[in-house]
Amino acid sequence: MDSIEITVGPLTFDGWVAGPEAGERVLLLHGFPQTSRAWLAQVEALGTAGYRAVAFDQRGYSPRARPAEVDAYGSPQLIADVIGVADALAIDRFHLVGHDWGGAVAWQVGGRHADRLHTLTVVSTPHPAAMRLALDGELGGDQPQRSLYFEIFRDPSSQDQFLANDALGLKNLFAISGMPEGKAGPYLDALGTPEALGAALNWYRAADLTLTEGLGPITSPTMYVWSTEDLALGREAADATGRFVEGPYRFEVLEGVGHWVSEQVPERLNGLLLDHLGRTD
Repeated sequence: MDSIEITVGPLTFDGWVAGPEAGERVLLLHGFPQTSRAWLAQVEALGTAGYRAVAFDQRGYSPRARPAEVDAYGSPQLIADVIGVADALAIDRFHLVGHDWGGAVAWQVGGRHADRLHTLTVVSTPHPAAMRLALDGELGGDQPQRSLYFEIFRDPSSQDQFLANDALGLKNLFAISGMPEGKAGPYLDALGTPEALGAALNWYRAADLTLTEGLGPITSPTMYVWSTEDLALGREAADATGRFVEGPYRFEVLEGVGHWVSEQVPERLNGLLLDHLGRTD
């Protein structure tokens, strides 16, 4: 596995790459508050299996791709980053994998650039239309209560609150949500300044998990992985996600697993990924 720098216009994204140059391309999108390191086990496994896998620190997470303005973190810009990275790497079509906010972006790419994808894999995050139904109370359940933290994260000073007292708030976020012991260190280092954490939180301030305007159908072979102990994302939207996928669809439920799937059960996720991607080789 090697480090990589990808320049897209004025932005340079840092990341990791593994696998043969001739392998089918896989792009992996991380969530909050992580970096591309969340995917290291998957990048290595995919590379070993013959894929050319790339995970990159997304907008705001890469120091050289960190605009100051909140409106620079809207969904159109985040989608354009993914396509821009693919173009910069001379990738025509690719497998796309996303978790958390990276999953939200992956759904958007899948519904707006279906011609660029071999397959789509989303971990944790439901389809935005399913999320809208859940937040509107149309599916029952407690998603509105689970999502109350959004307003806290959107607060203009939330980064200062998270970083106060030696980043106690950020450390507690990882601990409460089940991040495996010892795994949060690289993220605390990467997001340990108001500038870095503020940029990551701009995703919450600018973006919308329920954005469906202009979103086309999901026609790519799609796998959605949801875990039963995810504190932020409930069962109702997870179950409803399949309504919005027109292509071949696979729904995998990980019992007893929390939000940080790639780090809690890396081998299990690797197996699911390799099986899903292999069905379209």
